[in-house]
Amino acid sequence: MTESFKRATQQSWDKITIKNKEGLALSALLRQGGCETAGGKNDGARGLVIACHGFTGSKEGSGRALDMGESLAQSGYSTLLFDFAGCGESDGAWENITLSGQISDLGAVTDWCRRQGFERIIFNGRSFGGTTALCYGARDRKIAAVCTWAAVARPARLFANRVAGRNLLTGDPHELIELQGEEGTVALKRRFFIDLSKHDPLKNAAGISPSPLFVIHGSADQSVPVEEARMLYEQANEPKQLLVLEGADHRFSEHLVPVWDAFFDWLKKI
Repeated sequence: MTESFKRATQQSWDKITIKNKEGLALSALLRQGGCETAGGKNDGARGLVIACHGFTGSKEGSGRALDMGESLAQSGYSTLLFDFAGCGESDGAWENITLSGQISDLGAVTDWCRRQGFERIIFNGRSFGGTTALCYGARDRKIAAVCTWAAVARPARLFANRVAGRNLLTGDPHELIELQGEEGTVALKRRFFIDLSKHDPLKNAAGISPSPLFVIHGSADQSVPVEEARMLYEQANEPKQLLVLEGADHRFSEHLVPVWDAFFDWLKKI
């Protein structure tokens, strides 16, 4: 048992398992907020926030996602954290991840939450998880709102820049290709890069409307340029909001309080 899970269970989180469309078990943590309905199900007083972790990340976010969930519970929101297939405690191999796979995983998680009685669902996606939230959110017209933190607007271009001199779109789709991630060098199959060309997060940002979209980014992000956030905001339709936190890095390492405050204030407004 990890220290993060020990901490989660001490703070009234329920550990659950959700099967994706491939039958892989996705590990998740649910923190209930609000009050139970007459049918015994909990829709939360204000809804459910599904958090999507970033590239090479995991659901707990080194404990920060758990802390955010506790704060959300105090405000009447339920929170669900989960590991995409191949990440964290979920089934699957890391080298097999694709954006299409993550979009499908998020769909499976969303469907599970609706079956539990949660109706008002809000996405909070970090980095590549923000890209995933945009892509799925544009397809599901019932999603109440989407908030991205340091999301990637042009993933095919960004990841190609981390693999200089390689032809990424032709060749064996199962060949492992090394690239620089947030935690150092990682290896993914060529199919990851081929799959990225199928998705257009900028177009998806426009498709979130009429649900609200809140794009948050740090001005000092060294992993995903802040221009990506401005492009997402420009492409999006109303209602939309953009916040660039001055001096914040990709992980908002020294700006957790400001980014949480902005997110919570936005939730109250919508």
